[in-house]
Amino acid sequence: MSLLSRGSRLPAAVVALVAAGLIGSAPLQAEDWTQWRGAGRLGVWHETGIVDRFPAGGLQVAWRAPVGAGYAGPAVADGRVFVLDWREDPESRTLDGTERLLALDERTGDVQWTHEWETSYRMLMVTYAIGPRATPTVDDDRVYVVGATGRLWCLDVATGAVIWERDYVAEYDTSVPTWGVASAPLVDGERLVALVGGEPDALVVAFDKHTGREIWRAVEVAGEMGYGQPIIYEAGGARQLIIWHTGALTSLDPVTGEVYWNEPWEVRSGLSVATPVRDGNHLFVSQFYLGSLMMRLHTDRPAATRLWAGASRSELPDDTEGLHALITTPIVEGDYIYGVDSYGELRGLSARSGERLWTSGEMTVQNRWGTAFMVRHGDRYFVNNEQGDLIIARFTPEGYVELDRTKLIEPTSTGGHTRAQWTRIVNWSHPAYANRHIFQRNDRELVRASLAAADY
Repeated sequence: MSLLSRGSRLPAAVVALVAAGLIGSAPLQAEDWTQWRGAGRLGVWHETGIVDRFPAGGLQVAWRAPVGAGYAGPAVADGRVFVLDWREDPESRTLDGTERLLALDERTGDVQWTHEWETSYRMLMVTYAIGPRATPTVDDDRVYVVGATGRLWCLDVATGAVIWERDYVAEYDTSVPTWGVASAPLVDGERLVALVGGEPDALVVAFDKHTGREIWRAVEVAGEMGYGQPIIYEAGGARQLIIWHTGALTSLDPVTGEVYWNEPWEVRSGLSVATPVRDGNHLFVSQFYLGSLMMRLHTDRPAATRLWAGASRSELPDDTEGLHALITTPIVEGDYIYGVDSYGELRGLSARSGERLWTSGEMTVQNRWGTAFMVRHGDRYFVNNEQGDLIIARFTPEGYVELDRTKLIEPTSTGGHTRAQWTRIVNWSHPAYANRHIFQRNDRELVRASLAAADY
């Protein structure tokens, strides 16, 4: 059994009812998707009553709501859907425009309120200057959002009223990275943990989630701030805040910001993107250029030891034996790793050594920075590839097993390199799975489509 299975927890009320024998085999309650990769940022969808195969005519779309451009995925909470977008000023020649948070009615797709602010993308690589990157984070009556240029907002979920705000550049001397600020803030107790990139010593900052007051700052900035997402795992008798940045893989005490352990690991071009994933005592990260790093978490204290790291001479497909993931967060299940390599190839690896076991070109396109988002549901995965397909699949030690596929949304974003042979149109927005529906966006619309089985 993988960590993702072991770490899944039912709501306390449901557990109590089961123990009392009051609900027997009744299905789980529907669940929201309040942040990047869902509950715990684990990329696991727990709901029951979900289709085994897609309808022959495609998914039933409940609504389509017009939105502007952006890579940021949606969040779903308490009957609302939150999504960020960007509208460029048509008169601007320097990528000036407006970032915006929309709050939509989950049932109808109608806009309940918006909050917007003017900014400029002139410091971003123009090929990718199309909108916000970070998924909103919802916590009770507040929603936290970060724009591509480092504006952090805390807003009231019901009205959109500003509760507090911070500006990374103005207040922390942050250098906006080449592809924009992409890290979604993480709620931990009374704290909001954010990858700020403040120079020289505020790569990570914990704010009071109610007031925006700084509680602690930690980690010196080494080059760019990176594009990773903070995540908390419990190991070695402690809750560890894992930060993967351009200089190292670092574990912090989320309450104080104290460093538990730090594993130096070069990340070229600032490309620390995929979320660190854990299974049992193993912690795994993968990058575009140098491949992958596997750590062993100690059980008696908050410490870690390097087990192995990739050593390919380049990221090119013919030169790589391991996994060089970029946008796609890999999967670790027991003795096996599954992930999308640097040019779109799906690979299975040994978690013990990093040795490649098999490859497949079926799941997504074979192109530089090929991408798919994989979310576990029971013993299978729902996969959104960059072509806008939704796939049901299994990953096994023997290979890739595709169970079904349907078209969900049209790709609309520029996902290429400045070299013509790598330029293409993609969908690089992580979906939300909530209340037996999938929520997916491109640069024109946000779609809500049913994944409920026929008897639900």
